[in-house]
Amino acid sequence: MATQHVYKSIAHATKAHDVTVMFGLMGDANLFMVDSFVRDCGGQFVPAAHEGSTILMAAAYARVSGNVGVATVTHGPALANCVTALTEAVRGRAPIVVLTGDTPADNPRHLQSIDQRDLVSVTGAGFEQLRTPATVGKDVARAFYRARVEQRPIVLNMPADFMWLEAEYDLQVLDVFSAPIGVAEGQFLDNAVGMIASARRPLILAGHGAIGAHDQLVKLADRLEAPLATTLQAKGLFQDHPYNIDIFGTLSTPAAYELIAQSDCVICFGTALHDFTTDRGKLMKGKRIIQIDVDPEVIGGGLHPDVALLADAGLAAETILFWLNEAEIPPSGFTHDLDIAELITHPVGTGKAEDGVINYVGALQRLEEALPKDRVLVTDGGRFMTEVWCRLSVPNAQSFVSSVNFGAIGLGLQEAVGAGIGAPDRPVVLFSGDGGFMMGGINELNTAVRLGLDLIIIIANDSAYGAEHIQFVDRQMDPSLTEFHWPSFVDIAKSLGADGCEVRSDLELENALDALQKRKGPFLIELKLDPHDVPRMRI
Repeated sequence: MATQHVYKSIAHATKAHDVTVMFGLMGDANLFMVDSFVRDCGGQFVPAAHEGSTILMAAAYARVSGNVGVATVTHGPALANCVTALTEAVRGRAPIVVLTGDTPADNPRHLQSIDQRDLVSVTGAGFEQLRTPATVGKDVARAFYRARVEQRPIVLNMPADFMWLEAEYDLQVLDVFSAPIGVAEGQFLDNAVGMIASARRPLILAGHGAIGAHDQLVKLADRLEAPLATTLQAKGLFQDHPYNIDIFGTLSTPAAYELIAQSDCVICFGTALHDFTTDRGKLMKGKRIIQIDVDPEVIGGGLHPDVALLADAGLAAETILFWLNEAEIPPSGFTHDLDIAELITHPVGTGKAEDGVINYVGALQRLEEALPKDRVLVTDGGRFMTEVWCRLSVPNAQSFVSSVNFGAIGLGLQEAVGAGIGAPDRPVVLFSGDGGFMMGGINELNTAVRLGLDLIIIIANDSAYGAEHIQFVDRQMDPSLTEFHWPSFVDIAKSLGADGCEVRSDLELENALDALQKRKGPFLIELKLDPHDVPRMRI
C-alpha cells in the first residue's frame, strides 16, 4: 500500500477497474483527479461542453462497448445540470459510475453547496459517499460493483477538501457474482411449458434484458417454428434471422401487427411490456402471455402475464427447449407460410413534396440504402423519430442507441459522441430534429469535431416543434407559435469545424450522399421538411 494524494488514489482505483476512457467536465473538485487519470494512468479524457453531456456520453459508450462507462463532474450546479441525463441513463439501465465532486464539508455556506444525495435520489441513480481518504479503494470499488450489478448509474460523491490529503491507498476490485439465474422446477415452469406446447401460433418477443440470449432464443424459435420480434430497445437483435418480424407493437408494419394479433401465445424474454410494445394491451388480448425476467419488479408492470418465470433469458430458453424435446412436442408450423418481406416492409413513401422541401419518408428510404451498413444508429427524440426506428436498420442490438427513455429531446448528439468512442472503427449515424439539435446538439458538435469522430448527422428540419405543431393542427388552431426560423444548420456545422449539405430535393440528396463519401470528420445533412409532411408518431 502506497501513501499518496487522494486525487491520485481515485484515478488509480478507476483505472484498476479496466477503465480507459473518462467523459467529463473539469471543475474545482475533480480537475486534479482527471489530470492524474490522464498523466499517471494513461487514460483518455473526453472533455464535454456541458455536464449533462458527460452522463449521456458514458451511457452510450457503455451500451455500444459493453463496458462500464465513467463520467466526472464537479459539485453543485454541475451536478444539477445532470438531472435529466441521469434520469435518462437510469431508465435506459446504463451501468455507469459518475465521479462527482462535492463542496468542502467544513464550509456549509459554500456558494455551490447543495444536498447532492437528495438531488441524485430524484433521478433514480444510486449514491455512494467517499467516506474518508483512507477508504478510497473500497468506496470506488463499491461504486463499480453496484453499477454492474444494479445496471444503473452510481454517483460517487467526492469532497473537494479530500483531494490534497495523503493516505495509504488500498487497491480493491470486487468480484461481481453475476452467474445467470436458472429456472426453478415446479408448477410455474410446468404451466409455461404446457402453454407453449399447446400453442399453434407462438411468437417470441425479446427486450433489452434478453440481448445476451440471442443464440438460445433463436434455437427455441427454430424448434417451435415461431416468428421472432423485439421491443424497440432490442432492435436489431434478430436482424439476420429468416423469421425476424422486427419491432413488436405500434412500430410494427401493418402485416406484422396483424400477425401478432393472430398469435395465440407470446413468450416474452427480458421486457417490461411497455404500453407502446403492447399497444396499450390491445395486442395481448386473447392470447397466453409468458413473461421471463430476472427482475421481479418487471413482472406484471405493463400487464399481468398468465405465467411468469424469474430467470435469465438464455437459461430459461434452454430449459423450455429441453422439456419440449423431452415431451416430443411437434413444431407449430406457424412460420411455414409467412411472407417475411411483407412482414418487415413498411408502406413506401410516395408523397410529392412541395418545392423547397423533400419528402421525409422517401428520404429515409434512400438513406437506408445509402448509409454505411456497419453503422451505429443513434436517435434523438421528436416526432421524426418513429419513422427512423421503423425504416433504418442496424446490424445488431448493441448498434442501436435511443435517447428517449425519459421522453426528452436534445440528448442525441451527446450519446452519438459516446457511441463513437465506444465503437471507434465504425461510423455513427445520428438522427435529430431541429428543436433537439438546437437544445442540445450544438453544445457538443465541436466536441465530435475535436475528437475526429466518423459521425454522420441527419437533421430532420421542419422548422417546428413537430409534436406540438400537430396538436394545434388537429384542433384546427394556428400552429405558428410552434414554428421557428432557425439559422442554417449546415452553416453552424461548418463554423464549428464540421462539413455538411442542405437538402431540399431528391437531386440535392444524391449530391449530399456523394459528398458524404468524401467526409473527413463529422458531416451534417440538413433535410428541409414541411411540418405537414412528417408522419405522426407511431405511439
